[in-house]
Amino acid sequence: MSIKTLQASGLVQSVAALAAQIHDGAKVAVPPDYSGVAMELTRALIRRRPHGLHLVCVPVSGLQAEMLIGAGCVGTLETSAVTLGEYGTAYRFAAALKRGDFRMLDATCPAVHAAIQAAGKGLPFMPLRGLLGSDLLKNRPDWKVIDNPFADGGDPIVLLPAIRPDFAVFHAPYADRNGNVFIGRRRELVAMAHASRESLVTVEEIRDVDLLASEETAAGTLTAAYIGGIAEAPRGAWPLKLWDIYDYDEAHIRLYCEAARSEDGFARYLTEHVQDSRQAAE
Repeated sequence: MSIKTLQASGLVQSVAALAAQIHDGAKVAVPPDYSGVAMELTRALIRRRPHGLHLVCVPVSGLQAEMLIGAGCVGTLETSAVTLGEYGTAYRFAAALKRGDFRMLDATCPAVHAAIQAAGKGLPFMPLRGLLGSDLLKNRPDWKVIDNPFADGGDPIVLLPAIRPDFAVFHAPYADRNGNVFIGRRRELVAMAHASRESLVTVEEIRDVDLLASEETAAGTLTAAYIGGIAEAPRGAWPLKLWDIYDYDEAHIRLYCEAARSEDGFARYLTEHVQDSRQAAE
């Protein structure tokens, strides 16, 4: 297949077209800031303003979740943390949480990974032991504690229902002419894609190569069978980093953190840096 044939297949779309597929109430899995966050797609999604998204952070999120929450797009948040790390407080997340603007499903990193892996394996649940004794069990009635059926009692274990997202959304360096996507060693992206109905992926570029033809690239490739749409978006993770290809735009993230201290400041940020994303990236 040539790149021209791939484009004609309908798999390659615009960023706006990918965002249009994410309907109100969709369950959307997103990766941590260091894995390849589809920030250009996030800005396109905010411009659409879907309502009631169930955002699943695999297993944490930062700027992406913060902005989607601040824009009023999230109805349920399932995560072990939302943090901007050294850049400061996730003010819009904190304010919305205090107001009760969304349903919060507290989790741990192993719990999110286990539930995602259950869906990827076609299982209804996954057992996990490390949650026993934690306060999380009081706030997650969907997590069930049972006796280990292979023991003679006295050995409780927690069952986590599988997390089956409608969409996995992430950014990667490149796709090939067949619609396969190179994700390197980012195994959380594999788990997200396997668990989800389909993946919507932005990439830096589409290359005229076959990633599955070489042992060196095949192991780090997500096959086109899991992809529902691909869009070229150069620097599509900006202002976050993309692996070792480009780093965080620290000045812009600090600008965001200062603006997001207040609702008015956040609204101005959206007007200046999201409503016209082409202008924002310049």
